[in-house]
Amino acid sequence: MPEGPLPHDLKPIRSVCLFCGSSDRADPEYVVWAQDLGKAMAAEGIRLVYGGGGVGLMGAAARAAHEAGGEVLGIMPLFLRSRERLFEEVETLVVPSMHQRKQLMYDESDAFVVAPGGVGTLEEVVEILSWKRLDLHDKPVIFLNQSGFWESLFALMRHTVDEGMTPALFLEAWEVCDTVDEVIAVLKHAHEAPRLRHDRR
Repeated sequence: MPEGPLPHDLKPIRSVCLFCGSSDRADPEYVVWAQDLGKAMAAEGIRLVYGGGGVGLMGAAARAAHEAGGEVLGIMPLFLRSRERLFEEVETLVVPSMHQRKQLMYDESDAFVVAPGGVGTLEEVVEILSWKRLDLHDKPVIFLNQSGFWESLFALMRHTVDEGMTPALFLEAWEVCDTVDEVIAVLKHAHEAPRLRHDRR
């Protein structure tokens, strides 16, 4: 967890953390989009930081970025090394715990992209949004909402606002993109966007 409010770095975004699924049972369309995202990040010279596995959407994105000549950093907890099949063709840090994995992913990234995934992806992005809610960081968070995958999460977030549990301003804490091209466009200009403070109770 960040130790306190961090000033926004006005430099262009050069390193992006991708949160996404590791399941090989995902819709093939999601896999193609993950590959397209990896290729697009490589083409823009943006480093891909991800969970280190060679399976599911995460493996597809990392492999595509690597094959397109992009820089990739994987961060894998030791206990998942066999389960998520380490992608050994890229630089990978193996750390003792999930907590250290998430902290390093945060530290090594200028922004976060959230593609379709399961409960692990959901846990990762909710923590990042919680930190943003508390003004512990102001890094961009971008959802790749292909086929409306994340609409139920957005509805839940709006529900917490309607019930008085979350300030309405928090709904501006993330961007939603329907295509890979939109994600890249947001990343290219994210450093120019004004930053809001979200800890409004």
